[in-house]
Amino acid sequence: MKLLFDQNLSFKLCDRLSDLFPGSSQARLAGLDRADDRTLWAHAGTHGFVLVSQDADFADMATLYGPPPKVIWLRGGNRSTEAVEAVLRRHATLIATFDAEDAAACLEIA
Repeated sequence: MKLLFDQNLSFKLCDRLSDLFPGSSQARLAGLDRADDRTLWAHAGTHGFVLVSQDADFADMATLYGPPPKVIWLRGGNRSTEAVEAVLRRHATLIATFDAEDAAACLEIA
């Protein structure tokens, strides 16, 4: 499974998490740093990404439209890149289970 990190998350997460989520990208790396939420949503769905965000807007879109793409909503406010990496590593098994569930649209983790 590959992740697409939205604009507010560091591009450094792609390399830091490549052992767990190879092929991951970030909005800026995908040329979407100025894109609106719908464009980022469409890109993630078309290219097989799970969208990772701290923004509730993507969780709302997941509820409204359903997958694809699936959304991982990082709760708990702004955090350092190291803290985001730690949260995603800590929940890697849960994320894999979420990805395998066809009907699941949004996973909230803190």
